[in-house]
Amino acid sequence: MSKKRVIAYLHTHWDREWYREFEIFRMRLLRVFDEILEALEDGLIPSFYFDGQVVALLDYLKIRPEKEALVRRFIEDKRLFIGPFYCLIDEFLTSEKLFRKNLEIGLKIARDYGCKNFIGYLPDTFGHSDGVIKILKDFGLEEAVVWRGCGDLPSEFIWGDSAGNKINAINLLRGYFMDIFTSNLSIESKAKFLKENLNKIAECSGEVLLLPIGADHLGVPKDIKSQIAQVNEILQDYSIELGSIYDYIDAVKGNHKEVFEGELRDNSKTFTLEGSYSSRADLKRLNIISTHKLMRAERLVEYYSKNEKYSNLLEYAYKLLLKNQAHDSICGCSTDDTHQENIIRYKKIQQVADNIVAEIRFEQGLYDKIVNLSGDDFAGVLETTKYDVSASDVVFREAKGFREDLLADIKRIPITEDYLPVYKTLEYVTVGCGETELLQKVPDNKVSANEAELSNGIVSVKVAERISVETETGSVEISLTDFSDYGDSYNRGCVEGDCGKVLPIKSCRNIFNSPLRSVLEVRFDNVRLEISLDASCEFPCFDFEIDNTGRKNHHLFLSLHTKSNIDQTISEDMNRLIKRNFEPAYDIRKNLPTEKGREAKTNTAPCQRAVWANGVGAVLEGVTQYEVFGEELRLSLLRATGVISNPQNSTRTTPAGPPLETPDAQLSKIVRQRVFVFLGDAGKINKAIEKIYNFIYV
Repeated sequence: MSKKRVIAYLHTHWDREWYREFEIFRMRLLRVFDEILEALEDGLIPSFYFDGQVVALLDYLKIRPEKEALVRRFIEDKRLFIGPFYCLIDEFLTSEKLFRKNLEIGLKIARDYGCKNFIGYLPDTFGHSDGVIKILKDFGLEEAVVWRGCGDLPSEFIWGDSAGNKINAINLLRGYFMDIFTSNLSIESKAKFLKENLNKIAECSGEVLLLPIGADHLGVPKDIKSQIAQVNEILQDYSIELGSIYDYIDAVKGNHKEVFEGELRDNSKTFTLEGSYSSRADLKRLNIISTHKLMRAERLVEYYSKNEKYSNLLEYAYKLLLKNQAHDSICGCSTDDTHQENIIRYKKIQQVADNIVAEIRFEQGLYDKIVNLSGDDFAGVLETTKYDVSASDVVFREAKGFREDLLADIKRIPITEDYLPVYKTLEYVTVGCGETELLQKVPDNKVSANEAELSNGIVSVKVAERISVETETGSVEISLTDFSDYGDSYNRGCVEGDCGKVLPIKSCRNIFNSPLRSVLEVRFDNVRLEISLDASCEFPCFDFEIDNTGRKNHHLFLSLHTKSNIDQTISEDMNRLIKRNFEPAYDIRKNLPTEKGREAKTNTAPCQRAVWANGVGAVLEGVTQYEVFGEELRLSLLRATGVISNPQNSTRTTPAGPPLETPDAQLSKIVRQRVFVFLGDAGKINKAIEKIYNFIYV
């Protein structure tokens, strides 16, 4: 009987930062890649795949610039493969714009270095969004390599989305992690291990099998050819040959038969680590805000034809943002020091974005004007900045600072005497698209309020034992529920039988009242909530200030009680709305796994800026995970844990990373979240997103 052909490709999966910080991992990268280049030059290995991203190579060449000519030669000779991505970013916490930007920058750099072969290489993201299919195709990529979330899918399948876009997918059946050749085991033991794994791969493959050789931050043994030759003498059913992943793609052309449509989030065979979408809520909110600020700055640049002047600056900021969206970074499963660096990057991104807008406002003389680049006419309340106010102005906030035009003028500098009051005032405006004068209008639906109620004739908010939001066509009750969580940055650690503690409302009072906006302050234990409602607006805003100081190992939800069991949600993913089906009666706390290597099925899902179910919707500014439980749509406000990977996690029976303590992940500080609630059919979701995430400059 002939042996099955096994094409093995050499690679390293390179997390720039994870259980060690960036600079430490980069020093390891220098040693790993020095040896790889040496092995390529000496002919010890035929080729090497550099993890589908270019940023690691750039990190290397920043310290080893003298190696660039050698790198270019190996790429030209198709012995070193880089790209197509700038960085391996998470698929569920990034926008379509950012995923496209990631490919745009990555392909540009990879092609500049001479690379011509590209696949959508996604070996370790925590499940896969089908939103990437069209994007890959738009960039000319017809193949994707995936792993987590594939369930029982075979080694080759056709992956499609609901719009009819399809791509050929390769499923890394046993993952990308194969470090057996760097171990000290005997050749006989290595052959036995490989046989067991190849048997598993063969169950779902054809006559040609794919074998990744490599792992996280791992080098290649210099005697790899010799080891494979010795193993082949022992293996009876398989013959391993060193090649490239492109050799495998050529060998299995036409084998893609089974069609799967939709996102890949089945965790029955591989961990999808969904707790990461609620880990470190502060990072998630910074990511959403930074993304939107940068897109707003770019939109204004494009409108005023300043592209050339700001193009390098915008690309610099986008690269910082993409580095933060690497899965171990944005998912919040790295060391505290790593995430402190993420926070600094987010601050830099916002500084760049805000100052681009400030410069253009100064150069174009946009003070006392509105620039509406949202694409639609706008009517509503906007916050404006003033330095002098009159009795008729509605002052919402007051602080001290310098005038924006003074800071933007390179011919002047601020002095102590220029540090004066700055007022945030409210204006009700109706504006069309483009640039117009700032004109105050009178709203049709002014806000009225008392100590426990807000109303503008469109929607009302009432505070009693629970908070209720009501319109003429429906209502929803809202509460806060807190659960124990002894998990980690990857997974919730649910306690069997835990029903959660509903936080009682301690007090409610009106703290700001005007016809344009009124605000209620609602207090719970450790939580201060401001509920604001604007004139003629149907989206009341819930601003949470959670004092989590000294609190540990718990998970706080905002629960929207929709009055009937939820079997389907609609949420935003890659700037599109997708439907997900749920079993409303499922309770993870009654289905904790006991078998080794299992991860509990969840009723949670990632989301970006909006989620909707049973006529109740929420637009989100940093909440990136929701859970379905009966009639409740639970929004994850904060999840506090203190370890990267807890070996005793009740929802995952084996570790997913090192058990390093991460005290900062307990979020022992003030944590802020913002949620807008609305009632109505799913057709309101995009309208709500556009209203709140607007591109209007005042």
